[in-house]
Amino acid sequence: MYLADLHIHSKYSRATSRDCDLIHLDLSARQKGIGLIGTGDFTHPAWRAELKEFLVPAEEGLYTLREDARLPSGAGDGAAPRFVLSGEISSIYKKDGKTRKVHNLILL
Repeated sequence: MYLADLHIHSKYSRATSRDCDLIHLDLSARQKGIGLIGTGDFTHPAWRAELKEFLVPAEEGLYTLREDARLPSGAGDGAAPRFVLSGEISSIYKKDGKTRKVHNLILL
């Protein structure tokens, strides 16, 4: 069983922190005890290049941050989280005069 955060966006998405990179996502996950993180935005070309550069295979279908890229947490490092390639389809529509949003997550 994993404590997971699968609805993630990269630094390339609108209105997100420039710290939404793999190095800081890994650090935050270790500090919070999160064991599985979706990469989000896997179709963005620059983000995909970073995924290739920084992630290495772990278990089947899961990846982990390269050890030499890992930041020390200073708060007693937890286990290295796993990453799963992910994206999102955001369906936005109007119904009864209200805007509705449905987010479908894609896990690869």
